[in-house]
Amino acid sequence: MWQSGVVRRLLSHCQSQKQNSSTKLGVLVNRKPGVPSRASSSSAAATSTSTATDTATAADLSSLVRHYGRCYSELAKARLSLLVVATSGTGFVLGSGSAIDIAGLCWTCTGTMMVSASANSLNQVFEIKNDALMKRTMRRPLPSGRISVPHAVAWASFVGVGGTALLACKANMLTAGLAASNLFLYAFVYTPLKQIHPINTWVGAVVGAIPPLLGWTAAAGEVTLNGMLLPAALYFWQIPHFMALAFMCRNDYAAGGYRMLSFADPSGYKTASVALRNCLYLIPLGYLAYDWGVTSGWFCLESSLITLAISAAALSFYQDRTTQKARRMFHASLLYLPVFMSGLLFHRLTDNEQSLTEESSEKISELSSSTETLVEVSRNSSRKNKLNDTSVDRKARPPVAYASVAPFPFLPAPSYAP
Repeated sequence: MWQSGVVRRLLSHCQSQKQNSSTKLGVLVNRKPGVPSRASSSSAAATSTSTATDTATAADLSSLVRHYGRCYSELAKARLSLLVVATSGTGFVLGSGSAIDIAGLCWTCTGTMMVSASANSLNQVFEIKNDALMKRTMRRPLPSGRISVPHAVAWASFVGVGGTALLACKANMLTAGLAASNLFLYAFVYTPLKQIHPINTWVGAVVGAIPPLLGWTAAAGEVTLNGMLLPAALYFWQIPHFMALAFMCRNDYAAGGYRMLSFADPSGYKTASVALRNCLYLIPLGYLAYDWGVTSGWFCLESSLITLAISAAALSFYQDRTTQKARRMFHASLLYLPVFMSGLLFHRLTDNEQSLTEESSEKISELSSSTETLVEVSRNSSRKNKLNDTSVDRKARPPVAYASVAPFPFLPAPSYAP
């Protein structure tokens, strides 16, 4: 392999360095005073050779570092891990209240990145044979032979244990437990389930929904109802995202032996209906964020607009189940998530703003209740006045007057002097 050849060259360079140093030492010891050295020319040649060897060794070392850096980055699925870190960081900010702990945010993002890199690396270790059969994945480090399986396992173990320990020390045990359980769920449940049953997509959605909850618990120290908004959005968002991807790459997934919903759905009807249904589930999340005091009312409007946009793309795919419409829905899902998270961060309410909102709502409710009380009192008083007037009138007219008026209306009613 290429890297083993580089290592052999490094070892041979070390041996040549030892030989050159011993030769120079022998020349210095055997040379007599006042007598020019016979090995001066050979020493100069050895020096130039040593310089060239040093240059080549530095180049080999630089190539080795770049090689393993690329391998580690591909094993970690760097772009996917950065997306996971972004969701975790958003959850941390939402759970921080009015004051954001920047150091805590950095530690949480670092630990999340390490755990995500470990999970993705173990995923590729378990799927090395499947990845070798797919055009999209056959150039990854393990199927292409650029790195060995033991090396990848050692890398995954190191970053996984290190990331979990970092979250336990710098955040809390709840956050570390969520990270460790998510790593296990992704590597040892979701990964083998991809070759068994299409339900793996929903299990993968649960895995993707945990990182924002992880960030929330790192900041707030507990799981609350408000902290479930972003995980719910991540869960429902992933379904249309992966349905579009599975439809576009259904032949590649079938060649790799993966059981996706699109594999047993030639018409694409089930795939499109599931994607559309989960897009519609995203609609009330903006209102819930406003109603629960997480964001202002503007986010409710913005969230509704972008959710209707992705729902329109899903509806278009449902009506015309083609690769082009699936790709359009896939691009709409890529646009939805950063806009949604940016809106959450921009319109979020701090603890002080939430308390002011609650106080104003309480004052409004008190005013409305006091107004209702005054109206009720006025109604009661008016009823009492009417009853009093009626009783006075009834006392002023004797019973005989009623008898004179009712049976004999043509007779005048008698009058009684007081």
